[in-house]
Amino acid sequence: MQVPEDLLYTKTHEWARRAGGEVAVGITSHAQEELRDVVFVELPKVGRTVKQGEAVAVLESVKAAFDIYAPISGSVSRINDAVAKSPQLVNQDCYGGGWLYAITPSAPKELESLLPADAYTKQIQASTH
Repeated sequence: MQVPEDLLYTKTHEWARRAGGEVAVGITSHAQEELRDVVFVELPKVGRTVKQGEAVAVLESVKAAFDIYAPISGSVSRINDAVAKSPQLVNQDCYGGGWLYAITPSAPKELESLLPADAYTKQIQASTH
């Protein structure tokens, strides 16, 4: 299981990557392994205002549909059109080409409430034992 050190994580298995004035968001390797084959992605509209913890996107697999939550509050600044067209990118490259959307944060301090890689890894290990 991959847990890149340069990302922050939510307890609901989203990752957040700071880049310039934006925060890119995707799902973790653990989450995409649980989902298995992602067949549909519903992304938020650019410009939508979101609150930390709010469901903003949906991933559907052959098994079920899962809400994807905003790791921080802000405005959706970009979406990954490639994932909407090719949902399997989420399974193939969840930390790269399989990112979902980006947020311009309205409360950057909320990033401090997210988990660093080591704490996220411990959470997964605790839930699988």
